[in-house]
Amino acid sequence: MESVKNIEVKPDDAGQRLDRFLRKYLPKSSLSGIYKLIRKDVKVNGKRSKIDTFLKEGDLITLYLPDEKIEELSVSKKIRNIDRTFRIIYEDENVLIVFKPSGILTHGDAKEKKNHLTNQVISYLIETGSYNPRLSSTFSPSPSNRLDRNTSGLVVFGKKADSLRRLNQIFKSRDIEKFYLSICHGIIEKSLDLHGYMEKTELNGKIRTCITETKNHKNKAIHTQVVPQKYGEYEGKKYTLAEVRLLTGRMHQIRAHLSYIGHPIAGDSKYGGTEIIGLGIRNQMLCANKIIFPQFFDDDVLANLSGKTFETEPDQCFVKAVNNIF
Repeated sequence: MESVKNIEVKPDDAGQRLDRFLRKYLPKSSLSGIYKLIRKDVKVNGKRSKIDTFLKEGDLITLYLPDEKIEELSVSKKIRNIDRTFRIIYEDENVLIVFKPSGILTHGDAKEKKNHLTNQVISYLIETGSYNPRLSSTFSPSPSNRLDRNTSGLVVFGKKADSLRRLNQIFKSRDIEKFYLSICHGIIEKSLDLHGYMEKTELNGKIRTCITETKNHKNKAIHTQVVPQKYGEYEGKKYTLAEVRLLTGRMHQIRAHLSYIGHPIAGDSKYGGTEIIGLGIRNQMLCANKIIFPQFFDDDVLANLSGKTFETEPDQCFVKAVNNIF
């Protein structure tokens, strides 16, 4: 039997298209299923609407679907209390910048659905009253940048829908400057401005990034800058402490690019790096330690961050390696 479900568009749900709202509200539905719903079973403020209708705060979306069908296509938003492993670097009403330690995922995956950084942050924001899941049908605070499980460093979260959209925009347009510290094998004698092309390959069920100097329809251009800071030696092996700047942001870009030029990251076995045995260090020695925000107008939702630089010390494992090698 058909039933009626009314959904009021809250502030953090506004400003998005009807089809995108419904894809978040009913995430288990296919895209074709969403389009069919909009044609036959959805009204906005009592009227049929197009898929690209932009929603405003206070709009009333009506779904003509049985409750059990809505439940079947939905996902629970329950967030349990989770132990916090991140460190807060900066927070205001719109943005949270945290330091992610190595060893945890930025987002969950099929194997880890609970204790990842995003859930930790959401749990913290609920606990402090900065986020109430009941006040939004589709929005939850999310990161605008990602780090690999074993890469530590700064991750930027949007606490509200408008700030998250703005953050996503400046990361995508590369208006934000991103810097990393890396301990690399060998001696990098001079600053390097590296260009190339990247494509993903799959070997034995695992994704690996490959670098090439030739462009084709599959690969994407990458740009990495490397500036050596210090040189050192440990257990007969030479190392370079380097500052790396990402001008593009592809998956595993720094790891693959440094490996390609013959200077893989220490501890990064996937791309040719080896462990620092004497120090008991097995994680890849890569830390996203600095970000620089562009200038914003006073009425921008990110105005508090205008022109600011956030820089942090790496985690204890990285500092231990630096102190012993350099």
